[in-house]
Parts: sequence; C-alpha cells; structure tokens
Amino acid sequence: MYAIVEIAGQQFKVEKDQKIFVNRLHQEEGADVSFDTVMLKDEDGKISVGNPTVSGASVSATIIKHIKGDKVLVFHKKRRKGYQKMNGHRPYLTQILIKEIK
Repeated sequence: MYAIVEIAGQQFKVEKDQKIFVNRLHQEEGADVSFDTVMLKDEDGKISVGNPTVSGASVSATIIKHIKGDKVLVFHKKRRKGYQKMNGHRPYLTQILIKEIK
C-alpha cells in the first residue's frame, strides 16, 4: 500500500514505516502531523486517483528530527565575459516517519 502525498510544497511517494526528508516543518520533534492532500492511493492493487485530491484520505506521520542537509553548490558563469560566481547553501530539512495511510 502506498500513496502520493503533497508535503511542504513537494510530492512524495510514501509507504507505511518509511522515513523521508522533507522541507522544514514548523512543528516540534516528536509531534504527530497529518497530511490531507493525497493525490493517489493504492490499496492492494486498487488505485484511487484524486481530482485533484482523494477525498477522505490522509497520511499521518511523526517528526523524528530537524537537520541541515548537505551543501548545495550553485555556480554561475557567463562565457567569454570573465564572470563566474560560486554560491552555496545548506537546506533546512525535517525527517519524518510515515505511521499510517488512511
């Protein structure tokens, strides 16, 4: 059983007892969260596709920890102009554990 759900502006394919990293959520560590924007739900081969979301479906999860991700390097260059610039950042992420797909 799996579902495609929108979490913090991005879509993820999730299954029960799966750990995923998402953009930073505002709740504290250990808090239970629920996501209602389920786009697709598969129950043992029976697929429900939403228009745009599946009504009555939700995904519950628990926040494990907040972390900073690996460094992302952004390199800009304009050819034949002598211009190049390097920037980087570390995105703020939240690790969540999917508990149940309803």
